[in-house]
Amino acid sequence: MVTPQASHTDPLARALRRKAASGGPGVAVPRAVAAGDGWRVMDIVCTSGPHDHPFEEPLPWTAISLVLSGSFVYRNTGAGSLMSPGSLVLGSAGSTFECSHPYGEGDRCLSFQFGPELFERLAHDGGARRAVFDHDRVPPLRALASLTARARTALGRPDSFEEVALELAGAVVRLGGSRRRDAGPPARDLARVSRVLRRLESSSAEPQTLGELASSAGLSRYHFLRTFKAVTGVTPHQWLLRARLRDAAQRLAASSAPITDIALDVGFADLSNFIRSFRAEFGVSPRAYRLTA
Repeated sequence: MVTPQASHTDPLARALRRKAASGGPGVAVPRAVAAGDGWRVMDIVCTSGPHDHPFEEPLPWTAISLVLSGSFVYRNTGAGSLMSPGSLVLGSAGSTFECSHPYGEGDRCLSFQFGPELFERLAHDGGARRAVFDHDRVPPLRALASLTARARTALGRPDSFEEVALELAGAVVRLGGSRRRDAGPPARDLARVSRVLRRLESSSAEPQTLGELASSAGLSRYHFLRTFKAVTGVTPHQWLLRARLRDAAQRLAASSAPITDIALDVGFADLSNFIRSFRAEFGVSPRAYRLTA
């Protein structure tokens, strides 16, 4: 979901308007934005929704895809995971994945894809036992915040994509490793959390209380906390904080607006808190980040 202010410039919003006007089915449309020896980057806009059939596709290359907007259910190695902005979607070369949108319409991903030979080398250099993912997702983690922010910024600077792609692959490999596969959260929990995620994405700058979020999910605060983390990999506070900080990082790189204005616009009521949170997430102050972005 996107805000009205962004609807005229956001590729997903434009694609959803075209779908509504034509009455056609949802489709996933990839656009190549960068490529090199053994790697490529695709900007993928998908307009599928609850009334569209899930689609299944093979993966000829290993893919690490950053969710930019929207949410969807992704299945590759296990029962399936609910993906949301900031998540990294993982898929190994030679495997088959399935995407569905039972809880909302549309998503956009920036997909970093690696040929088998290159990813074998990257996995080896990163200390992995094998060049295969044993899990579907990496949640929005602080350890990857700087890289994912650079990935978004690179959309306007395609010449920086190769460095971002290789660094991202190495970081994910180092964070990876085998994990126990389980049945995953039940569908009712995915539906509840998906409603909350779309609410947070569309109004991330607005004040959000745990009680209000839990109420919208139809759960007590305690059970909502457990359920949200089981589905997304992070707590509601962590998810919202990182969404605001990603937005701030993008604005710092793309505009000359005063830092105070950016802090207020993305949802921070206190400038000092914004600076502390930004430094903790990205390792530098907002001012230093702007100078190097």
